[in-house]
Amino acid sequence: MSSVQRTLVVLKPDSVGRSVIWEIISRFERAWLHIIGMKMIRPDKDFLYHHYETLGKMISRRWQKAFDVTLKMMQQWPMVAMVIEGVEVVEYVRKMVGATEPKAALPGTIRGDFAHMSFAYADGKDIGVPNLIHASGNVEEADAEIQHRFNAEELFDYDPLHRSFTR
Repeated sequence: MSSVQRTLVVLKPDSVGRSVIWEIISRFERAWLHIIGMKMIRPDKDFLYHHYETLGKMISRRWQKAFDVTLKMMQQWPMVAMVIEGVEVVEYVRKMVGATEPKAALPGTIRGDFAHMSFAYADGKDIGVPNLIHASGNVEEADAEIQHRFNAEELFDYDPLHRSFTR
């Protein structure tokens, strides 16, 4: 049974800094996905730590450096956070976004078309991996991430025009 879901999508600082946010947003709109909330934010270190808290809990001496570099990179420019709604949208958006490591992302995905760096290269240069975008990994994660970034007044329930064509 298909279900309408919500997912969090964050256009990371590297997508803002490269001025490709509207190209990325247009891909979601062309797929007839429904943006029900959007805002530009500049999160502080505590906010980001909470977002990466699972990674933070797994930090060993080996990964601490990568974690710190990622937090620094995520504070470089603002981000754009969106809540997108659609039928089985969590899985669909993850397919649109592509593999987390940009060099492994297939052409046609957001990361495959706009990024190409490898984890090894970034590690060797002590830089964060500019992979442009975050998308929730599953429905439970999406719910928690949406609650972390948006309050109820920032999410809008409206009937987009295209729904009349899909009923």
